Parts: sequence; C-alpha cells; structure tokens
Amino acid sequence: MTPEEFSRILVAYEPVWAIGTGHTATPEIAAAVHRFVRQCAAEMFNDGHAAALKILYGGSVQPDNIQGLMAQVELDGALVGGASLDPKSFASIVKDWTR
Repeated sequence: MTPEEFSRILVAYEPVWAIGTGHTATPEIAAAVHRFVRQCAAEMFNDGHAAALKILYGGSVQPDNIQGLMAQVELDGALVGGASLDPKSFASIVKDWTR
C-alpha cells in the first residue's frame, strides 16, 4: 500500500475499561496511546505510512471532554458512541470541536 492508500485507513482506539462505563481516558493518556499506535505503524511500514494513518479516540466522548481530547495533536478525530444518540449532546460535541 502507498501512504495515500494507507491514509484511507481509520484506527479507532478505546480503552477496554472505558467500553460502556462512561469513563474516558485523560487527554494525555489518549495522546500517549495514539503516539504508540503511530509508532507501531512506522515500525511495521514506514514514517510516511504512519503520518498518513488516521487515529480516532473513542471512549465516552462527551461535550465536557471533547475540547481537551481534540487539543491533543496526536488525535485525528473522535468516534462518538452513546453521546451521538442525544441530538443536543452530539450537536454540542460538534460545535465544541476546535479543529
């Protein structure tokens, strides 16, 4: 695969302990894991592929934590779960997305 083809891949990271719990990783923890995933991609492929890879954070993304998460340059986006079922909550997440 070329880096351009690789850029169509989305990886979603959600801590196991966050699944269905309402708990989320701190922005710093999420960023560290995203750096690790990108590092693994660089080792398996190369730096170009790793830079092209899109990594999303999913783990109880809520209106009150989206800004802190998206302030982390390592995160390319968010995979919003349950909060997307409430139109007001989802609209707030979209509005507060700082990128």
